[in-house]
Amino acid sequence: MTERDRRKVRTGVVVSDARDKTVTVQISGAIRHPIYRKTVRSATRLHAHDEHNDARKGDTVKVMETRPLSKTKRWRVVEIVERAR
Repeated sequence: MTERDRRKVRTGVVVSDARDKTVTVQISGAIRHPIYRKTVRSATRLHAHDEHNDARKGDTVKVMETRPLSKTKRWRVVEIVERAR
């Protein structure tokens, strides 16, 4: 197993594309609470590097963990899974 295979890959929705070569991606998840059996929703926002400024707000994208590119960017856009309608 190589180093590249161990990198985390996540899929999320672009919520902001205002900055140059940077997008904000929101990753949502839902788990059942172990005691109360109620569905608990959680959301995490990541800042990802988008080299060609392809991703737009509402697009579903796949991001991969990478070296720190700035103070907040530790992810980069691998591919655009689905375009926003």
